[in-house]
Amino acid sequence: MSELATYIQLGFRHIVNAEALDHILFLLALAAIYRVRDWRESLWVVTAFTVGHSITLALAATGVLAFPMRWIEFLIPATILATSAENLIAYARETAPRPRRYRAIFAGLFGLIHGAGFATYLQSLFLDRIALPLFGFNVGIEMGQIVVLLTAGAAFTALDALVRRTGSPRSELFPLRLRVIGVSAVVALFAVRMMYQRNPF
Repeated sequence: MSELATYIQLGFRHIVNAEALDHILFLLALAAIYRVRDWRESLWVVTAFTVGHSITLALAATGVLAFPMRWIEFLIPATILATSAENLIAYARETAPRPRRYRAIFAGLFGLIHGAGFATYLQSLFLDRIALPLFGFNVGIEMGQIVVLLTAGAAFTALDALVRRTGSPRSELFPLRLRVIGVSAVVALFAVRMMYQRNPF
C-alpha cells in the first residue's frame, strides 16, 4: 500500500468508527432535514462544512495556529446541539419550511471547530513531511463523510416510507417532521451528555 493510500485509509477510518461518534452525530444532525429532492441544498451545506474543517485542519496540523483542545472538544458537541436545536425549532411547526440557505454558513463555521478536532489525531502521524499526510487524511475524511451521509440518507428515506405505510394522517410533510424531530432530539441528548463529560471549566 502506498503512503498516500495509508493516510487516506487512516482518515476514512477516523470518521467511520465509534471514536468519531461526535462527528458522525453532527453529520446526522445536518442531514436530518433533507429529502432526496433537496440534494442541491444539502450539497451546499456539506461543501461548506468540508471547506471549514479543511481550513482549520491544515492550520492546526501544520502548527500555524494552536487551539485550546479542551475547548475544542467541548465546542464540537456544542455545534451538534446547536444544529439539532435549529432543526427542532424550524420543523416543530405544522408546516415545515424548506431548508434555509444560512445553514451553509453555520456548517462552514462549525466545520472550523471540527477541523481543529481532526488535527489532534493527524499531528501524531507526522514524521518530517506534512503535505502528503494532510492531503491523504483529508481525502479519507471526505470519503468517510460521504459513506455516513449516504447511509443516513438511505435510512431516513426508509424511515419516511415506513411512516407513510402506517397510514399516518395530516399532511405529506408529516413523515419528514416526525423524522427531523425524532433524530434531532436523540442527537441533542447525546450532545448534551458529551458537553457535560467534556466540560472545560
